[in-house]
Amino acid sequence: MEWFVSLSPVIQALIGTLFTWFMTASGAGVVFFFTTIHRKILDAMLGFAAGVMIAASFWSLLAPAIEMAELTSPLPAWMPAVVGFLLGGLFLRLIDALLPHLHLWAPDEEVEGIPTTWRRSVLLVLAITLHNFPEGLAVGVAFGAVAHNLPAASLAGAIALAIGIGIQNFPEGAAVSVPLRREGLSRFKCFWYGQMSGIVEPIAGVLGAALVLVMRPILPYALAFAAGAMIYVVVEELIPESQAEKNTDISTMGAMLGFAVMMTLDVALG
Repeated sequence: MEWFVSLSPVIQALIGTLFTWFMTASGAGVVFFFTTIHRKILDAMLGFAAGVMIAASFWSLLAPAIEMAELTSPLPAWMPAVVGFLLGGLFLRLIDALLPHLHLWAPDEEVEGIPTTWRRSVLLVLAITLHNFPEGLAVGVAFGAVAHNLPAASLAGAIALAIGIGIQNFPEGAAVSVPLRREGLSRFKCFWYGQMSGIVEPIAGVLGAALVLVMRPILPYALAFAAGAMIYVVVEELIPESQAEKNTDISTMGAMLGFAVMMTLDVALG
């Protein structure tokens, strides 16, 4: 563990988000063993991912942002959190409106973003990639914050966040690769596209860590920004998709379990 502590926050963020990508790839590898996934299982997975992201948004991002603002900002402590949170949601809304993508199980005519002739399989992967970006950003910002030696930011908390995001990335990877099999793709292509949906996380993680390292005043805003982006994904995509087939009880219990797991990780380790 000492070797990890001695690394720069950017390298720590890279390692943390490489772990979250690896978990996505591991989940995508499920396609080599299963060709279908029951819709109730998928909805439970999506609900679990939503629960983890909601818990991480508060315990790992918003609460530390408010604590940091109390110590470092001349503004009311709630203001950086509110501004960053809303900017994060607005940023994802703009990306959502521009990037062509298609949600799981949606018909072709419901493609979102600018018009495109891209294949359905690519659009499905882009939908998952879209919400992996704020996950990587959140992990990167958490590791970058540790360098500023603020009480609200701890290495253990950043590691807990990476573990939590990684755990929910496993079912998420499976939720990408296995449905692609229905599109007629080979198992290897399904796996390839599934793991590629998570490769954006190391990129976002390094970017987030680097930004907060050189611009300490934006730290509370950056944490809240990542939280806002994740909550946007949860409300706009994960929850509606998990309940589209009326498996509301299963997806809701999945969300409760995901929240409990992430809360336990953050409180116990952070």
